[in-house]
Amino acid sequence: MNGGRDRADNRNMYFVTGANGFVGRALTNTLASMGNSVVAAERENTYPRPVRPDVEVYSISDLSDCVISIDLMANVHTVISCAARAHVMKDEAEEPLIVYRNVNTVGTLNLARQAATAGVKRFIFISSIKVNGEQTLLNQPFVADAIPAPEDAYGISKMEAEQGLRVLAAETGMEVVIIRPPLVYGPGVKGNFASMINLVAKGLPLPLGAIHNKRSLVALDNLVDLIITCIDHPAAANQTFLVSDGEDLSTTELLRGVAEAMGKPSRLIPVPAGLLQLGATLLGKKDMAQRLLGSLQVDISHTQKCLNWVPPLTVKQGLERCFSNQQD
Repeated sequence: MNGGRDRADNRNMYFVTGANGFVGRALTNTLASMGNSVVAAERENTYPRPVRPDVEVYSISDLSDCVISIDLMANVHTVISCAARAHVMKDEAEEPLIVYRNVNTVGTLNLARQAATAGVKRFIFISSIKVNGEQTLLNQPFVADAIPAPEDAYGISKMEAEQGLRVLAAETGMEVVIIRPPLVYGPGVKGNFASMINLVAKGLPLPLGAIHNKRSLVALDNLVDLIITCIDHPAAANQTFLVSDGEDLSTTELLRGVAEAMGKPSRLIPVPAGLLQLGATLLGKKDMAQRLLGSLQVDISHTQKCLNWVPPLTVKQGLERCFSNQQD
């Protein structure tokens, strides 16, 4: 990874939004540890903040209408947009798309326009594989240049942000890089992955011992490595990249891997997937069944060839990192 000290101009600062989030916090601290000047932009009164004392914190009340200091932005070489309203499983908003758009689309484009006006060289947007869709047929992975097919408000808002960024890049010359990760896991992960970890930790028997789907996921360290690679790589300009660990796992394989990384036994009962699908349908749990039984694979060959990039961690190493602090 290039820490980004060799500049053609005098700008040497990175501006990271969503810096108190799962990805943004890891990225901010990694960049700072490499000796870079980093501004961590985060919503007011939000925690946890970046752990490194050498990171400047910039509070934002609302990304959709905030005005960033011109003096600050004049020193920024690259903006990395990690801020987002994350996918919510049980969204209680009356108009979810409006709420998602306000942060993920309007907020992103508001920031990008200010960056372009200030002469920022590159804008990296952390999008989502949900722009491609919710699932793939087995061994027919998503590719970066496929026609977008988002199915929910979160995916639509990310797609619209991508579209707006491409127009802005064409109009202003600011380079845009779009990265679409699938499920991201690592130390402190939350959401569905954390729920799975809790089930394995409790040692409960799970009827998921005969699932033959394939799903791509990406270790937090691998995603951060790709983002940093995209900061300076000349071939990254105005590209869209899919990212994963480069190893697709079935739900059964993933559960076994989590159990091994935790030093726990995996108690998986081999119940046929068709029977589980029927039961989930009867119980009104189709979405849950899709995540556990369906496939979602991504093809990262374009990312690898374009950037000469290889994920630093294997899935096994990524899973071990999830629990390394607990084992020290």
